[in-house]
Amino acid sequence: MASAGIVLWLLTMVCVSGQNVLNPSVKLDCNKESLGQYGQPSVVECMIMTSRVVNDLTVETIVWKKNGSEVLLVHYNIRKSSPGYSFAEPSWNSKSLNVSLLIANTSVTDHGNYSCMVITDSGSYTSSASLRVTAKYNTPSIHTTTANVTPNSKVTLTCRSEGGYPKGRLGWFVGANAQEDASAETVARVLENGLFSLSTELTLSQGWDSSKYTCVVFNVSGGKDDEASLMIPKMTHLAEQGRDPEVKGLDVPTKVVAPVVVIGSLIVGLLLYLTLKRKHCKREQVPRPGTDPEQGCPREHLLVIPECQETKA
Repeated sequence: MASAGIVLWLLTMVCVSGQNVLNPSVKLDCNKESLGQYGQPSVVECMIMTSRVVNDLTVETIVWKKNGSEVLLVHYNIRKSSPGYSFAEPSWNSKSLNVSLLIANTSVTDHGNYSCMVITDSGSYTSSASLRVTAKYNTPSIHTTTANVTPNSKVTLTCRSEGGYPKGRLGWFVGANAQEDASAETVARVLENGLFSLSTELTLSQGWDSSKYTCVVFNVSGGKDDEASLMIPKMTHLAEQGRDPEVKGLDVPTKVVAPVVVIGSLIVGLLLYLTLKRKHCKREQVPRPGTDPEQGCPREHLLVIPECQETKA
């Protein structure tokens, strides 16, 4: 029975092919490349084109395949499809000429080549198409390995961006002229969902003298998806002033430690001054020898030193 079915199918295809030759006014036209956004619905467009000679066309069979695997099949009143695949026209029927394929939630696995075969009462037609899936990369983030930067230190800047597809690249632009540093390389890693995570590092050599560092993420077509910048004071200017640069956006503990040390020193000095002043100005009793006129014997008179009086400085 299986062999008889295959033979019958082949005979049908031969007859249909002959009809196709006799009816060149009907053709299947597919968009060679369709674009799909990750996480959004995508459509692989295909239309049955007819001339005025063919007024009434009936679609009997449609077979959609993705990379050789069947994703949608319609044979008369029987319809079978893989999850997430359907006709782009919700009210599709055998008289509809729009046979486009709808992908409900586009993922990385939907990227690839598609083929569509249509059998009508006027002939059979086959065409191919492709879907190119893209995903925009997130805004890059910049981190530095050194929080307290000194004129003699080496600083490494790390830039990361993820969530994009296909694989893109990161670029560093240094200085006011925004010239790209070609020495930085991009490292790409594939995430579980098929999207890419990109990272790159830029090491600032000793004596660097540039204030703005911009990291740009480029998509596979070379277009810019997004960028981020980091401001660092110029090293030569800070070295002349004898100060360390403060990296904008970073939590540097030395910003707090220095004022606390100065205020603490002032408090200790003030307490020491008040202690010495109190000892010096304390009332003192000094014995002084004398003579008692009645008894004729010496006695001690108390010499009282008055309290110190405050004087204005």
